[in-house]
Amino acid sequence: MLRHLYSFLLYLLLPLVLLYFLWRSRKDRAYRQRLKERFALGLQLQQLQKNGLVLHAVSVGEVIAAAPFIEQWLQQHPERPLTVTCTTPTGSGTIQQRFGQRVQHCYLPLDYPGAVQRLLTALQPCGLMIIETELWPNLLHGCAKQRVPVAVVNARLSARSARGYRRFHWLTRLLLCNIDLLLTQDRASGRRFRALGYQGPWQISGNLKYELAIPNKTGSQVNQFRPAMAGRLLWVAASTHAGEDEQLLALYPELKQQFPDLLLMLVPRHPERFEAVAELVRNAGLKLWRRSSAGLPEPDTDIALADSLGELLAWYQLADLVFIGGSLIERGGHNPLEAICFARAVQSGPHVFNFHTVYRQLQQQQAVSLVANTTELAASVRQLLAQPARRKAQGERAQQFFQQQQGASQRTMQAMEALLTGQKMTSQTETRAYCQLQQGAATFWYDPDFFDAVDSAHFQSQWWQQQGAVIGSSEGRNTAWFVQHQQHALVLRHYYRGGLIGKLLHDQFWLQPVASSRAMQEYQLLAWMRQQGLAVPRPVAASYQRSGLIYRADLLIELIPNSKDIAALLQQRALTEAEWQAVGAAIAQMHQLGVYHSDLNCRNILLDEDGKVWLIDFDKCDRREKGDWCQQNLQRLLRSLNKEQGKLASFHWQPEAWPSLLAGYQEQQGAN
Repeated sequence: MLRHLYSFLLYLLLPLVLLYFLWRSRKDRAYRQRLKERFALGLQLQQLQKNGLVLHAVSVGEVIAAAPFIEQWLQQHPERPLTVTCTTPTGSGTIQQRFGQRVQHCYLPLDYPGAVQRLLTALQPCGLMIIETELWPNLLHGCAKQRVPVAVVNARLSARSARGYRRFHWLTRLLLCNIDLLLTQDRASGRRFRALGYQGPWQISGNLKYELAIPNKTGSQVNQFRPAMAGRLLWVAASTHAGEDEQLLALYPELKQQFPDLLLMLVPRHPERFEAVAELVRNAGLKLWRRSSAGLPEPDTDIALADSLGELLAWYQLADLVFIGGSLIERGGHNPLEAICFARAVQSGPHVFNFHTVYRQLQQQQAVSLVANTTELAASVRQLLAQPARRKAQGERAQQFFQQQQGASQRTMQAMEALLTGQKMTSQTETRAYCQLQQGAATFWYDPDFFDAVDSAHFQSQWWQQQGAVIGSSEGRNTAWFVQHQQHALVLRHYYRGGLIGKLLHDQFWLQPVASSRAMQEYQLLAWMRQQGLAVPRPVAASYQRSGLIYRADLLIELIPNSKDIAALLQQRALTEAEWQAVGAAIAQMHQLGVYHSDLNCRNILLDEDGKVWLIDFDKCDRREKGDWCQQNLQRLLRSLNKEQGKLASFHWQPEAWPSLLAGYQEQQGAN
């Protein structure tokens, strides 16, 4: 229903979408060219080969980042067609310049259901690989419907972006439930995806942008312009935006007095700004050379305007000093990695939140110069141009750091091959600990170490009774059955609604994607927590039964042998100080991993005969960034202890024991 609402809003906005392309085409006519392709219309789609991999890279930066992977894929899988899509004319130009006829190319259509359907029907892909976080609900839904596995690779999610996704959690859930594999640049991004509700397999693969593929033509471009740059100090200002070119041009005359051979090259981020920047230079009374013109810069040229596409790597190689734009204004900065791979000294303004982690790491290596304003930028330019040895040392430190981070392409290739061949993903970070089976309106997940296959009978207590395998049942509002399967004792639990609505619907939940259902989410969360070393039950099977607009769900987990919950134990005896400390430490471990327990009470904490603490009942629980909820979890447990003491005649709980639990909690927190 939410996806249909989203699609309806898209259709309402269609006139504005068309006006946007028309407006953008005033400065760049490429925005009105191939417009049919934006809706997956036209003859080109019919000419594309089917059954290959689709790789989506939104624009130039993502195309460049994906280039090493693309080259490796073409070499290792020549039998499989590769279609590379993007959404911008500059991205399209980069794809065509770098790969030519070796890959298929088209625009990714706008996220209208019909357009998505036409694209998938034309290509019938074996998989979709999305670079970074270009996520569209109808595209992902269409892939899920046609059983096309989706991988989001080189993913990066900042705390700021995560807050934005959280505001639209209803839409975010639609996105995340249809992702089959997540490869992140770092651990923090993965944890933020988890906190938003992603429950699929996850690996830390590193950053593809550290694996720069240099086009063959770059060398000839460098050789073409090197003679003109001889004897000049070339300061390249890359990916500049409106508001920055003006500041850089204002600095130039003053710097020129100290460095008469200084040549400032402006490389605007967007091609439609080329004419505007040229006009700024002329108005400043400075001598301009444009790359699009014939000839080479003259010895008295002040400003070089790189009004071309696909040549930035050549300018980096020729540069003595590089400034990365988008950082003197609140744009968030751009990628410095392409410059540092050539051992160039790099400068940036204060606004670098788009690449916060990279800049922080470079700062730690003393491999970048960050400035707060143009005054500091001018001082940095003077210092680095006047001291070639210092400039060279900074560049070499940056290049060494760049080389140490490589390996992401190979890790991405291995993960993608495993996904497309249906192999189980193995990683110390995450594994997908289940197989999936579809039977009509039912979907089952199961651990192949426990079952060869499952069906609806495995989730019915009557079937287990017929097998003579029922070994007990729980007491409470809703019965859980204990059953014996080969050498394993299992717990079978059916999902029920609570509260007033539960009296009406009982065990019926509004329809939602399989991966977002109650049973599957708890299954995934339990599997992940066990991989992290938490003492929680092992999930072995889950059931999702769809019926009209509702579904029902069941879960099978391994029974924790010889254990009792602390509520039952406290009816027999008091817990020791060491036991309370162990309880606190177990909760702290859970919180350190960002796991929120929605009902942490004294009946959901078990002790086995060896004194080991187990945590159970993770229905409606999730992963999130640390916050006040950690203390709220503890207070929920304290209230449950006091409540049970008020209800039971014999209950060996004393509030004086609470500090022992907190001591164990704090000691575990301090240990990490």
